[in-house]
Amino acid sequence: MAMFPRQAKGLLDFCMATLCLWAAYHHTPAGALVRKATAWATGTRSSARPLLAYYDGVSGTSLSPPLMAPDVPLSRALTDAEALAWGTHLALKGAQVRARQPALELAAELGVPAASLLDPQTGPAAARSLHTALSKDFPGEEARLTALFAGRVPARYALERVEAEGGAPTLERLSGQLPPGFEDASVGAAQALALATAFGLAWPVHESARVTSPFGDRFHPVLGRRKMHTGVDLGVPVGTPVVAVADGVVRRASEDAVNGRVLVVDHGRGVTTAYCHNSELLVKVGQRVRRGERVAHSGNTGRSTGPHLHYQLELAARPMDPLKFRTALRPVAKDPAP
Repeated sequence: MAMFPRQAKGLLDFCMATLCLWAAYHHTPAGALVRKATAWATGTRSSARPLLAYYDGVSGTSLSPPLMAPDVPLSRALTDAEALAWGTHLALKGAQVRARQPALELAAELGVPAASLLDPQTGPAAARSLHTALSKDFPGEEARLTALFAGRVPARYALERVEAEGGAPTLERLSGQLPPGFEDASVGAAQALALATAFGLAWPVHESARVTSPFGDRFHPVLGRRKMHTGVDLGVPVGTPVVAVADGVVRRASEDAVNGRVLVVDHGRGVTTAYCHNSELLVKVGQRVRRGERVAHSGNTGRSTGPHLHYQLELAARPMDPLKFRTALRPVAKDPAP
């Protein structure tokens, strides 16, 4: 009997240690690094990247070419075909010379000047011409991007292999069937798809919300030094409805000392969004959300100097300025009645 209290204390100590390890794993930069490394080793997805980006204030660590954004804001919303053309143009613009070669060869076949593909004014229209030329043999967007960045013959081979296996011709599966040496093509196609998807995103709060701190290098109001701001701060009162900017799956729904109550939503195609400093979270990890669905109420939690929503957009694991894509706003579904 004398041993029972000691055993109970040992069990309590074990439970507390386990709880501390769980909290560190999910709510600290070190834990996020571990989760990111584990996801890389196992080939799975992780929500650590957006969390790490906000902690360390730097962009993704991938060695792939940087993603390009439009030089000037777009004047109107884009159709799906236009968004894909814009994404292709920007991905080609940021690609290495050798990675552009299949697209340039296709342009030469069609009589499209190679320089026009990279020009901010003519590039999207030229890229759309390439997509039109490939649409008969490669009707799917992802197969067409594979053909544009890898060439018709390798893409046809990959498509036939995927179809023979009975699977959907996704970019991931097509890339896995390309012969060795086409890694740059896979990266370019993935970047184009992510950029095209970003042009169709909605906005997380009402459009009149004021941007109190833009994306980019800034003097941090709490830390007192210059630091990269990897999202935009939207000045809204506590309790303002926050909606998902596109369909997706909730990868993170928790709280930490920096982000406050935070959501990370994976929209597929290399697009992830994060919503920080909320007062209330309305969805759970693993839950599927629809574009325009209310997912949180804004607040002032975490490292914050006033009520606002920190909205972060990541494309291919790189923080991007969401204002560059805001002109692609489309009407969102009305929030359903409770």
